[in-house]
Amino acid sequence: MGNTVSCCVSPSGSPKLPRQVDRLEDYQINTDLSDDTGPYLQHISDRELPDDLALESNPSDHARASTIFLSKSQTDVRDKRKSNHINHVSPGPLSKKYSSCSTIFIDDSTVSQPNLKSTIKCVTLAIYYHIKNRDSDRSLDIFDEKKHPLSREQVPDDYSRTDPEHKLIYRFVRTLFSAAQLTAECAIVTLVYLERLLTYAEMDICPCNWKRIVLGAILLASKVWDDQAVWNVDYCQILKDITVEDMNEMERHFLELLQFNINVPASVYAKYYFDLRSLADDNNLSFPLEPLSNERAQKLEAISRLCEDKYKDLSRAAMRRSFSADNLVGIRRSNAVLS
Repeated sequence: MGNTVSCCVSPSGSPKLPRQVDRLEDYQINTDLSDDTGPYLQHISDRELPDDLALESNPSDHARASTIFLSKSQTDVRDKRKSNHINHVSPGPLSKKYSSCSTIFIDDSTVSQPNLKSTIKCVTLAIYYHIKNRDSDRSLDIFDEKKHPLSREQVPDDYSRTDPEHKLIYRFVRTLFSAAQLTAECAIVTLVYLERLLTYAEMDICPCNWKRIVLGAILLASKVWDDQAVWNVDYCQILKDITVEDMNEMERHFLELLQFNINVPASVYAKYYFDLRSLADDNNLSFPLEPLSNERAQKLEAISRLCEDKYKDLSRAAMRRSFSADNLVGIRRSNAVLS
């Protein structure tokens, strides 16, 4: 034909379909060693963990994984709703406040500044569901209250068989937070460390170890979160009968079981906060609503105006950087209508 490469070749030299890959290893070797920069080049996303593995990971490390306490509470919530439906139990008088033309109620609890009392109630309720709906009684001696008592009072013989009530857990945690002057954010971090411990160490929080596990999580969370951390000796003044050596030993074991992973990403913190609010709604634990005052309304308006001006400046700067046409006269923008 005159060309170097001709389409008129012998039948024996006709193109053939590539042979079927017998083994996966051969395919992987061929794709890895290929010099072609085309479709055979492995994308960076192919070398990352699949989404399925991320969802099965520890919820205290990955924001997309579901929290353990919320899943453990769903069984009781479904049973409660089913029982109320069968027995025709009325919800009773409405206890939630609603806004009207004359009064507007707002929730002061936010992600950055949660309500202290309500947050502690929700965290202790999550601990309660952890104990009540535990899978087994796996524990370690360092957290056993019989072997390492927190007080001189004799531990009852059935201490490992009787589940504590929510009120008992709440009083224990509230006493520590009140005496050490800890914040609500510290309570959320405490729950993150607790679930991380249960996942890393493959253990359960049960009647025999819940006090020492909660104490260790609070101790670590207060040191990581608060700028002015509470010393171990200060907790010994709150719990009169515990020694500093015992506190230090428990803290060391807690850190080792966490593999010294004390980082709490902002996305994980936010997930735990909103799941705690969902837990509160399922158990009729409403966050307090306060009427909107004139002073608070002026502050909210000022913050809103400041944020609006900031985002307008950012949008103008982004539009200037995005101009690519020489004769572009202007850009028309339409306001979004939110219904």
